[in-house]
Amino acid sequence: MDYKDTLQMPKTSFEMRGNLAKKEPGIQQHWQDEHLYEKMLYKREGCESYVLHDGPPYANGDIHLGHAMNKVLKDVIVKSKFMEGYKVPYIPGWDTHGLPIETAVTKLGYDRKKIGIAEFRKICYDYALEQVERQRKGFLSLGSIGDYDHPYITLQPKFEARQIEIFGKMATDGLIYQGLKPVYWSPSSESALAEAEVEYKDVTSPTIFVKFQVKDGKGVLNNDDYLVIWTTTPWTIPANLGISVHPRFEYVRVATEKGNLIVLATLVESLMKQFGIENYTVGEMFKGKDLEYITAYHPLYPEIESLVMVGEHVTDDSGTGLVHTAPGFGMDDFMIGKQYNLPVYVNVDEQGRMMEECGERLVGKTVDDANQIVIDWLTEEDKLLAREDIVHSYPHDWRTKKPIIFRATTQWFASIDKIRDQLLEQIHSVKWTPSWGEGRMHNMISDRSDWCISRQRAWGVPIPIIYGEDGTPLMEEEIFNHVAELIAKDGSNVWFEKEAKDLLPEGYTSEHSPNGIFTKETDTMDVWFDSGSSHTGAMIERGISYPADLYFEGSDQYRGWFNSSLIVGTAVHGRSPYKAVLSHGFVMDENGKKMSKSQWNAMAPSEITTKYGADILRLWACSVDYQADCSMGNKILKQVSDTYRKVRNTFRFLLANLDENTFTAQDLLDVNTLSRSNRYILTLLDEAVDTCKKAYDEFRFADVVTTLTTLMTNELSSYYLDYTKDILYCDQKDSRDRREVQTVLYVAASMLTRLWAPILAHTTEEINNLMKFDEESIHLTRFEKSGLSVEDPTLKEDMAKALAMRKDVLKALEEAKQAGQLKKSNEAALRINISEEDQKQIKSVIDNLAQWLMVSRVEFTQDELKAYEACQVAVEKAVGHVCPRCWNYTESEHEDGLCDRCAAVLEKN
Repeated sequence: MDYKDTLQMPKTSFEMRGNLAKKEPGIQQHWQDEHLYEKMLYKREGCESYVLHDGPPYANGDIHLGHAMNKVLKDVIVKSKFMEGYKVPYIPGWDTHGLPIETAVTKLGYDRKKIGIAEFRKICYDYALEQVERQRKGFLSLGSIGDYDHPYITLQPKFEARQIEIFGKMATDGLIYQGLKPVYWSPSSESALAEAEVEYKDVTSPTIFVKFQVKDGKGVLNNDDYLVIWTTTPWTIPANLGISVHPRFEYVRVATEKGNLIVLATLVESLMKQFGIENYTVGEMFKGKDLEYITAYHPLYPEIESLVMVGEHVTDDSGTGLVHTAPGFGMDDFMIGKQYNLPVYVNVDEQGRMMEECGERLVGKTVDDANQIVIDWLTEEDKLLAREDIVHSYPHDWRTKKPIIFRATTQWFASIDKIRDQLLEQIHSVKWTPSWGEGRMHNMISDRSDWCISRQRAWGVPIPIIYGEDGTPLMEEEIFNHVAELIAKDGSNVWFEKEAKDLLPEGYTSEHSPNGIFTKETDTMDVWFDSGSSHTGAMIERGISYPADLYFEGSDQYRGWFNSSLIVGTAVHGRSPYKAVLSHGFVMDENGKKMSKSQWNAMAPSEITTKYGADILRLWACSVDYQADCSMGNKILKQVSDTYRKVRNTFRFLLANLDENTFTAQDLLDVNTLSRSNRYILTLLDEAVDTCKKAYDEFRFADVVTTLTTLMTNELSSYYLDYTKDILYCDQKDSRDRREVQTVLYVAASMLTRLWAPILAHTTEEINNLMKFDEESIHLTRFEKSGLSVEDPTLKEDMAKALAMRKDVLKALEEAKQAGQLKKSNEAALRINISEEDQKQIKSVIDNLAQWLMVSRVEFTQDELKAYEACQVAVEKAVGHVCPRCWNYTESEHEDGLCDRCAAVLEKN
């Protein structure tokens, strides 16, 4: 007789191989067809809300791995919070205005100067929506759940109207003003930039030491003295209007063959060496304050005076202690120039080219080209003391990747000064993860005086300023509200299609326009003002509470979205738009290098999902230390896939031993009536629920993965599922022992499927489709415990004794196998010497020791045996023969050599 056919062998349609790439699209389509997101909201109607406000990615091109990691982790948060019992509205958003889309449309052959701004903007609008759709499909392919049918998009008329209202409130509250100041200016973009749009790269720059001959020494210096300055931007020398010194520093006259040089006293020796001067005499010393109001001749334009000013910004750690000052090209220069009533002189145009007033040698030259021309010119005039090239960090436009300059232009600003104390107070009320985020944001706000919010772009939300004919900006609530109404109805293109007078309320008059002539601002708003308004345009607009519970983006958003949202939210609503901020690092390749298409080391999310499946990508995102920079590559994917395979195979074993899924919740035994060894497993599962819920709550997703993987690999696969195979396969189908084990397996499958669901979103749905833990979706369930209610205070202690003995036994069995004493553990008969107290504890939790240890026979003895850590063990060859059905050794005399248990099972059958 073939006894194999009499065994209860595992059977399931849950495949060993996941085939995720093939299965996942169907699961995702089912979620959309069945409106899973709406069902999740309905299921938690009336429950406390948890709001994760989505920071809008920029809609340009396919999603990259950084996008994917961000969206996966957000989805894990949304799903885990839902499973904790919260109502979790999640509205994905997109940032759609600004330079990248303008540039992309221009590259398609559309010239805004030829077709007109309004038509150009319509093309940008359509292009942006195409990009949104591309990215929407990319995010859905990751298993993300949210209101993707109704996302918020910064080009939507209602969103734009809310943004205009926000601008209007800030303006009428005195927080918006127009001013001439040096700002970050990108010649490559021909636009002002915000701090968040600036990145720093190392560049090599010429540095020069220049002497300015004294014109009026005010009785302190002589006309043959020279003030020596140092600068890393020779192109700004033509714009020099002053020289700044520190009021308390000591300066000295140094007589040299190159003239009497005025420099900082502490730097004389190093400077003379720098200038190649060996013979010099140190003369009279002066305090910086004594040099105030002295004038010098400009080294290139003798008709221009350079004024000596005193300022605390001057340092003594580099240069000469005398700072070249061009008020049009630096904030310190601008501030001290303003103090001394110097004009804000700008001689460089929007494209970074020198203007006509720079003279014939320089006009039309870029600032980079001007550097060498200025150096050559200074050399000819005998004003250059030294030059060298240095490598230093220099600001670049983060989109064009090209250098920027500081350039004074008339721009619109949002004042930080007026609300700084309130902003800092709000920063300290927020929970920051990682904790260093608080200090980083504090420093950014404390060091910032204003925010340049105007951009010289066509594709953006207009700055809604109407000017009177005398040039006065009309900043009135009535106007802002009217413009907001127009934009809510027709979109922001209405600003560019209508004349200024047609954008005003009907019958509007102003003392600033007695003739009824009005003009309108042509600049658009910084895109960070767009996204920084999303708490109002997306959350409040849709009835979602303010502030959000969480903002979660990359660490670059401390200077970006976290920053702008805080400023706008606090300015308009009086408090931070977020209660907590979580940030993640960047995705690097396996060698720790930043991923880049140009470096051929970038991996597209679609490349991973079509080969491995989205659940592998999700498992990776939750396994790494995402709060720091993390790596991705084929080796890493293989490791993650190995982990996934172990988890999947454990699930497969659980399901396969539930009688082809016919063992259901109706067949469960009361878990409180199970044996202590079975209740021990449920206790471990309950502890895992507590651990994982806490880890989910604290965004420690790697701890969830580690906890569940370890439990399933060690406590289940290597221990419980190993020894219970004998019960599951060989016992009578409905025996008490088998039903107890199946109860544990079913409860374990149910609990673990829920715990994994936020991470392995598709795999757990596949399991639920078989098991029907929920009739519709695993993502409509809650985390749950086993249902144990009977107190058993010594269970873990007693089990620890048993497991310590088991560890020793396994070691002894392995030694016996290596010695050739036996091939399989069930060939062994054990003698164990352990204290009577320990025996008592072990027997209280283990009913069948031989079965539990997977050997043929166990005998306790007081004989001296080989000592191990917890007990003494002797391994002997079992007496008897092998049962042809269960393969355990037996001395029974049943037909075919069956053991007593197998004979009884077959007799009942």
